Amino acid sequence: MTQTRDDNLVCLRDVRFAYGEREILRGIDLSVRRGQVVAIMGGSGCGKTTLLRLIGGQLRASAGSVEVEGRELSDLSRDALYALRRRMGMLFQFGALFTDMSVFDNVAFPLREHTNLPADLVRDLVRLKLNAVGLRGAEALNPAELSGGMARRVALARAIALDPMLIMYDEPFAGLDPISLGVIGQLIRRLNDALGASTIMVTHDIHESLEIVDYVYFVSDGRIVAQGTPEEIRASADPFVHQFVHAEADGPVPFHYPGPPIAEVLLGGETR
Repeated sequence: MTQTRDDNLVCLRDVRFAYGEREILRGIDLSVRRGQVVAIMGGSGCGKTTLLRLIGGQLRASAGSVEVEGRELSDLSRDALYALRRRMGMLFQFGALFTDMSVFDNVAFPLREHTNLPADLVRDLVRLKLNAVGLRGAEALNPAELSGGMARRVALARAIALDPMLIMYDEPFAGLDPISLGVIGQLIRRLNDALGASTIMVTHDIHESLEIVDYVYFVSDGRIVAQGTPEEIRASADPFVHQFVHAEADGPVPFHYPGPPIAEVLLGGETR
C-alpha cells in the first residue's frame, strides 16, 4: 500500500538545528507512521536526543519543518503546543523518577498535573498502568528501593499514564541486565500496540532494537546516512551500518580523532 502524508504521525523535512555556531542537524528527513515503532541510532553526540526535543517542542528547528499529527510545531501557540505535548509520553534516560515520591505518586503525577480526575479514578488508573508493566505490587515502594529494571518500568508506566498517541524513549536499555533489557524491549512493543500509539526510540542497542522495531534511521554527522526495516538493516552492505551493527572499532566512524600522524608529531618534536 502506498504511504500518504496522512499516514504519518511525525514528519520532519530538511530539519536543521544549531547550538549557537555549532551545527548539530544538517537537513534531516524523517517520518513515523501511525502505529510504528521507530528506532533512531547513531554515535554519541550525533543529534539523536536533539531530534526528540524538536519533536517534543522543547527546541525549535533553525530551518525546515517539524510536524506532529499534521501540525507544524513552529506555528502553534504556547497553549496549543502544551496541549499537543500532553498527548506525548516520554521515558528519559535512566528513568528520571522523582526520588522523594513513591512509585504510586510518580505514576500519578501526570494524571494529577494534567487532569481533574477524582482521586479514586486516579488510583485505579495508576494501578492499571503499574499492572501493565508488572509492578502493581510495588506501588508503595520508593525509587531507592527499586532495581534498575524496576525503575525503568515505573518510568514507563508514568510515560503511558495519559494514554499518549506518541511515546518517546531516550536510551531505554542503558544500564540494564540482559533479563531487564528483554523485559523492557517487549513492553515497548506490546504497549505501543495495545495503546494504538507510535513510538520513537533513541538507542545504541542494535540487537534488541531490531527484534521489536518496524523501521530504523541511522544518524551520523547531523544527517540520515542509512534507513530501512530490520531485515534491510541486517542485510545492509553500507559501511556505516556494517560498522555500527558489528561494533567495529574503525570504519566510517574513525577510531582516531583527526590529527597529524604520530610519527610526524614525535619526529617533529611538537610541544603543547
